[in-house]
Amino acid sequence: MNSNPMYMEYVDDADPHPAPPRRGWRILGWVCIGLSAVMVVGSLTAYGLYRKAFGNIAHEDVNAQLGPNRPKKLNSAMNILLLGSDTRAGSNAKYGRSMKNEPPRSDTMILLHLSPGGGQAMGISFPRDLMVAMPSCKTKTGGSTPASSRAQINSAFTNGGAACVMKTIESISSIRIDHFMQVDFNGFKAITNAVGGVPVCLPKDVDDKQSKLKLSRGKHVIKGETALAYVRNRHGLGDGSDTDRIKRQQKFMGALANKAMSAGVLSNPAKLLQLMNATTKSLTTDKELTPQVMMKIAQGMQGMTSGKLRFVTVPSGPDPIDPNRVALTSAAQPFFASIRNDKTVPSEPKAGGPKIPPSQIRVRVYNGSGISGKAQRVAEDLESQGFQVSVGGNASATRVSRVMYGSGAVQQAQSLSALIPTKPQPAARTSGGSPGVVDLVVGNDWTTLKSAKGGIPKQAGEIKANDDICKGV
Repeated sequence: MNSNPMYMEYVDDADPHPAPPRRGWRILGWVCIGLSAVMVVGSLTAYGLYRKAFGNIAHEDVNAQLGPNRPKKLNSAMNILLLGSDTRAGSNAKYGRSMKNEPPRSDTMILLHLSPGGGQAMGISFPRDLMVAMPSCKTKTGGSTPASSRAQINSAFTNGGAACVMKTIESISSIRIDHFMQVDFNGFKAITNAVGGVPVCLPKDVDDKQSKLKLSRGKHVIKGETALAYVRNRHGLGDGSDTDRIKRQQKFMGALANKAMSAGVLSNPAKLLQLMNATTKSLTTDKELTPQVMMKIAQGMQGMTSGKLRFVTVPSGPDPIDPNRVALTSAAQPFFASIRNDKTVPSEPKAGGPKIPPSQIRVRVYNGSGISGKAQRVAEDLESQGFQVSVGGNASATRVSRVMYGSGAVQQAQSLSALIPTKPQPAARTSGGSPGVVDLVVGNDWTTLKSAKGGIPKQAGEIKANDDICKGV
């Protein structure tokens, strides 16, 4: 672990026998960021009722710091940089009084990509130890920092705040960032209480004296002090690697987002107001991300379920120069290109094109290819393009892929068939069909699925907000 103060982590000076610097505070940033994402895609539609809560939000002008030379916007997607700050200012001081006068850092950086049309969203995390080329950034005092060919990405926030992080990520990805949202960890316990607790799953009993976490193996719904102890814990959970820790953070954030997006929170005015107050009191955004803009974004995302909220880590691996750091891999630029070029089916269908968008098509996939796991892989491809998908199991062996439909699903079947290279002629189900459902039987001739909207390919290790919390535990 780097002992440089620039990279110091969680310090709790209430502990009379402090352990080496811990990383628990980073997870607090993830949690607040998860709620910021939820607030954008869901609860902001209640702006008229909760406008007082929006008065808690602080704003920052970043345009002057960013300058004119920025990537061009290629589509109507929205990219919001979510930052977790470890500032010890104000009541945050109790999380490390010895760091009160140090410049804040951001070891939590997520690019929230909202696809055009509101069908899906993706949170892309950038590891704190990622080594990148750092551009020159303007400081808040009017000076500037020199450009560097090699620097740790989390130092960008210290160099020039949110604007410098935006500039850095834009420079390595060529993705235009529209807005930023920055949170500290002060409201963590209030947020977990507001949603009624967050479900977690432990692989074994934990009794950690440092974090004061004592939970038995299995599922739990935790909030308040217990949730705080859970996110601070570093003993007995995982293998201790940064990769494992990020996965655990993504799963926790997904569970939190899933809970916050549930009807039990969003349809309950009292719970929603409590949640928004807890979130907005620790939130800073750019000046252009006004409540009215947030509401417009949220209206465009109405109907998006937690299953369409995906979390991935930017393609990266061990840094060839320093094994204690990570670097972008060759897969990074194709991945960034898929984000830049993400497209959805237009709101108004093109003449002669598919009539029904993927988000309104329910597909059941059967495996008739004889290749184990083929239906699941095809289902994942369909799901990544926005279809509502389930796997129906095995079908009789067939050379030719087939599309069949239940009552009322003829147009849906035509839309799906148009994306299959062999363009099978859809046929009505005479038996075994379900109303409104399209059945796809994958045969030996299956090659690939055409893209309905550019789309973002499924990424290795990605996590969905509605995943089983005990998956992989």
